[in-house]
Amino acid sequence: MDDDAFPYLMQLYKRAFKAQDPAQIQVFFDPSVVDKYRAASGYEVIRTDTIGRIKRAGGWAIDVGIAGDGRALHACLRDVLQGLPDEEREHWAQHALPLPGMSRFFLQARLAPGGCIDDGEVRPWD
Repeated sequence: MDDDAFPYLMQLYKRAFKAQDPAQIQVFFDPSVVDKYRAASGYEVIRTDTIGRIKRAGGWAIDVGIAGDGRALHACLRDVLQGLPDEEREHWAQHALPLPGMSRFFLQARLAPGGCIDDGEVRPWD
């Protein structure tokens, strides 16, 4: 993430947490998610240096942020859930990017609550 974006991300998250509304939470995608639309007719794919839009003619549209000199895209969770039809959300899920340092074991545990995950000994958080 660009360092100058952090204060804005923090404000979006503060607002979302205060309102208990995840609409503005940012989700991240590999830029190759756009290849499908660039290669097909019936889509408009446009961008500036840091903002892009993918639009289906006569249908849906989604706006994205372009981060890290094009190494990642991000969008509001609300826009992904409400702006994209079911079959497109599946495509976007296949291009989801983990953030640096994400815990594989935590994500695995969220997928199978109550399952056994061997992630070392339990200890105080010092």
